[in-house]
Amino acid sequence: MAAIGYEEIVKAPKALLHDHLDGGLRPRTIVELADEVGHPLPATDPDELGRWFVAAADSGSLERYLETFAHTVAVMQTVEGLHRVAAECALDLAADGVVYAEVRFAPEQHLERGLSLDEVVEAVLAGFADGAAQAARTGRPIRIGTLLTAMRHAARSQEIAELAVRHRDRGVVGFDIAGAEAGFPPTRHLDAFEYLQRENFHFTIHAGEAFGLPSIWQAIQWCGADRLGHGVRIVDDITAGAQPVLGRLAAYVRDKRIPLELCPSSNVQTGAAPSIAEHPIGLLRDLRFRVTVNTDNRLMSGTSMSREMALLVEAFGYGWAELQWFTINAMKSAFIPFDERLSIINEVIKPAYAKLLA
Repeated sequence: MAAIGYEEIVKAPKALLHDHLDGGLRPRTIVELADEVGHPLPATDPDELGRWFVAAADSGSLERYLETFAHTVAVMQTVEGLHRVAAECALDLAADGVVYAEVRFAPEQHLERGLSLDEVVEAVLAGFADGAAQAARTGRPIRIGTLLTAMRHAARSQEIAELAVRHRDRGVVGFDIAGAEAGFPPTRHLDAFEYLQRENFHFTIHAGEAFGLPSIWQAIQWCGADRLGHGVRIVDDITAGAQPVLGRLAAYVRDKRIPLELCPSSNVQTGAAPSIAEHPIGLLRDLRFRVTVNTDNRLMSGTSMSREMALLVEAFGYGWAELQWFTINAMKSAFIPFDERLSIINEVIKPAYAKLLA
């Protein structure tokens, strides 16, 4: 059977759990908004700027990768800028065949021009709603849930957790912490996670990307994470061989069906994996962990959900059955209510893949 082509993948429904709003801007939008606010850019031609972001992020260092966000965050400091970026995000994901997405951002990073935390969240939610409505009118419906992120090197996680709960009925479906892992363990934010558990609220934690098993262990066993943001280093607790042997933590993660928000291209860029072909996603999928495929930062990785899927098809020979498995895994793991998840799986994803598998 011929390999699945990229254009075919674009048409297939996809679910995305790990995507950063400030990592997915259109280069042209950055240029236009930067001009409005007087922010200097490394390039003012959109195509050239897009190439700069990928090259700057392609350094093999998470810290260098994170530096590129100074330019995107700088143009997301006004209601208009935030609304536009969120609306375009919804449209771009829908055009790529994404039917469900959870997009995260850190409200505390968007206060430089006087907005309050609530105003930031309201602007983004309104942008997502407008973009999703526009996408639906073009026959590309998308459901977007928003995750609010606290920066792990800062001290506002309790405040952001309360902000997320305050907006839970308006589109915020979960909480996250992000930023450099080393030296900033998730247990620094234990109060926030305990508060969220008391409020019956969902959260994921960036863990096991640049830092290894201790980060994953703390995220799950101390903080109670529902999902692992990346979690790719769980492979360090697996002894490879004809019959791979799982350590206690890896076995626990698999047994509990804790979702892994794997981001193949991003992991290669930051040095968490040597290449797509050598990415642990192949082993983790074979061992039936709750593996999901994600974009992380579409601008910095020059990627999309369809491109990530196409890379896996090329590297591992996956067919529609595997792509459906990844998609349903993600939908099962979403932070929206069970009946909504089931509706998207049974009414959108399964019928579309049944045709592709026929």
